[in-house]
Amino acid sequence: MSDVKIVAASIVNFLKQQLENDALSLDSRESVEVGVQCIETAFELGPEDTSRSVDLLQLVRQQRGGSSSADRAEAERLKNEGNELMKAEKHREALEKYSRAIELDPRNSVFFCNRAAAHFKLGEHEAAVADCTAALALQPDYGKAHGRLGLALTALDRHREARAAFARASQLEPDNESYKQNLRHADEHLAQRGERGPLDLGGLLQNPALLNMATEMLADPNMQNLISGLMTNTTAPTGGANAGGMNALLEAGQALAQHMQAANPDLVEQLRRQVRPPGPGGNPPPSQ
Repeated sequence: MSDVKIVAASIVNFLKQQLENDALSLDSRESVEVGVQCIETAFELGPEDTSRSVDLLQLVRQQRGGSSSADRAEAERLKNEGNELMKAEKHREALEKYSRAIELDPRNSVFFCNRAAAHFKLGEHEAAVADCTAALALQPDYGKAHGRLGLALTALDRHREARAAFARASQLEPDNESYKQNLRHADEHLAQRGERGPLDLGGLLQNPALLNMATEMLADPNMQNLISGLMTNTTAPTGGANAGGMNALLEAGQALAQHMQAANPDLVEQLRRQVRPPGPGGNPPPSQ
């Protein structure tokens, strides 16, 4: 989605928000409705585009400066009240508390993430995506926001995007089993459609277990000798040596696979799932 379409979609969402209150006269409402239709037509905006917009009103408030300490304290109190209402399954009331907290302190990513959870419980998945996106704009490495974004995208049947969100959440919080489970479910959904999720090389390279395994293998004298022999064979100029280098490469691959399987079979299975998603038959992601 281009930057221009994001701006256009953001304007549309802002205008739609104004239509929800009673401040506009009848004539003004009609003008705003026409404006929304014109912008949507001119920029070919669909529901998926408007879900990726930014909150212009909150952006203006953020640019005008930070909240006072009193506002931040009141916003925190409202957030805590919203959390209690969520526990009581009063999701609409909780959403209102979070919205008021955001008005007082629009730079707090937690408030947006919590409101996304309320939207999700109310079945307002597009709004949940928008709030998760706002939270991540403020705090890109917010694992919970990535996880909730994945759930909202899953509910919208946008499984490829959901998989990317779950993969990032798992990378940021590798001990969170729910993120790993949801990532597996996303792979299953993609496999059912004959699709394959993108290989998350960034996540692999930052996986602590994989890094520890690589360090141990490099310290193993047998692996050092194998790598040294491989380098010698593959750099030789003659055709026979090149054939020997290919054999050495195959032997190195087999030895590496055997070493990894023996050292950490769970990690090997995780890597297999990421490179080759499981076949159909999985269960849908659980609600959280």
